[in-house]
Amino acid sequence: MKKEIHPEYFTDSKISCACGEKVTIGSTLKEISIELCHKCHPFYTGKQKIIDTARRVEKFQTRLTKKSEAITGKKEKHAKRDAEKKAKREEAEKAA
Repeated sequence: MKKEIHPEYFTDSKISCACGEKVTIGSTLKEISIELCHKCHPFYTGKQKIIDTARRVEKFQTRLTKKSEAITGKKEKHAKRDAEKKAKREEAEKAA
C-alpha cells in the first residue's frame, strides 16, 4: 500500500445528531454532524418526524390539493354530461 495517498483515519471520531445523541466511531473525519440518527429516525421510533428546511412538504400538499380539486371538477363535469346523455336517451325512448 502506498503511504501518501490515504486520508488520515481517526479511531475516536465523534458523530453528533440534531436530537443530542453523540456516538464515537472510526472515520476519516474528526467530527460529523447529522440530522437523524438511530434514536430519532422515524423508521426506528415509529413516529413521523418531518424535517423540512425548504418548505417542500407544504409545497407538495398545496400542489396535491390543487390537483385533487381539478380532478373532482372533472368528475363533476363527467357526471353532469352522463346525466344529460341519459336524459336524452330516455326522451328518445319515450318518443319512439
